Amino acid sequence: MNCQSSEELQALVDECRVYAKQGKVADYIPALKKAKQDDLSISIFYPDGHGFSAGDCHQSMTLQSISKVISLALAIMDRGAEYVFERVGQEPTGDPFNSIAKLETNKPSKPLNPMINAGALAVTHMIKGANIEERLLRLMTFIHDITRNDQIKVNEEVASSEFKTANLNRSLCYFLKQHNVIDENVEDLINLYTKQCAIEVTCMDLAKIGCVLAMDGFEMSTGRQIIPKDIARICKTFMVTCGMYNASGEFAIKVGIPAKSGVSGGIMGAVPGKCGIGLFGPSLDEKGNSIAGIKLLEKMSHKYSLSMF
Repeated sequence: MNCQSSEELQALVDECRVYAKQGKVADYIPALKKAKQDDLSISIFYPDGHGFSAGDCHQSMTLQSISKVISLALAIMDRGAEYVFERVGQEPTGDPFNSIAKLETNKPSKPLNPMINAGALAVTHMIKGANIEERLLRLMTFIHDITRNDQIKVNEEVASSEFKTANLNRSLCYFLKQHNVIDENVEDLINLYTKQCAIEVTCMDLAKIGCVLAMDGFEMSTGRQIIPKDIARICKTFMVTCGMYNASGEFAIKVGIPAKSGVSGGIMGAVPGKCGIGLFGPSLDEKGNSIAGIKLLEKMSHKYSLSMF
């Protein structure tokens, strides 16, 4: 990727901001309704430690579903791939991210993949720790390590708002518990999961996480393998096949990079071997993806030949 300056990136942001009018900010989590519809910002981070940003890059967002990639990496590091995928499948779904339908029809009744809510709840259940606080601390420490930013914390207002309105996720948990996919107290798991989703980051934080994944889990500036190479590969594969909800196939054709979105309007991209991308545009399309953000990534993919296909 050969973006040369923040000015070059800003021109693309300005061009794509108009698309935000075609979407709407998530309103089913009350705390997310406060976002401004026309916000759009992006950061690119390269393995050598430099990067570019455009838009209001100091604007923070909560990870929401982007956290599913990070919790998956930690759960596999904790339990091993065989253990994780005995309990969560590896296949894409054409259903919405919060659907319960496939859980009822699949035999055995396990979530289809870790990027839908049912699968993500099962994965968060697998993170090791003596209690909720210890498990959250391990996840936060992992994120601090990847981003080299120990100021990242949970947005308690968003976490509380999500906890109070998480009735569909509670239903998914009870279904998973009935079928022995999880075995902990449902309210405890919802507490941990809503805090995980409410971890607050900037575009540059997202870009740094994406860059570590792009480099197969290796962080060049410190020379450390933060995520084992094979686990980084698994995460990127799920990002390609399932990362953009039930629009993942179209995104793979139009953009062609591993990416994961969240309903706060964030998108994290990992351009294999090249860079990480972090983006924030809270106006969403009907699938739950940033509408201006996807348009921006389409234009960038075309301009800089980002597609891995």
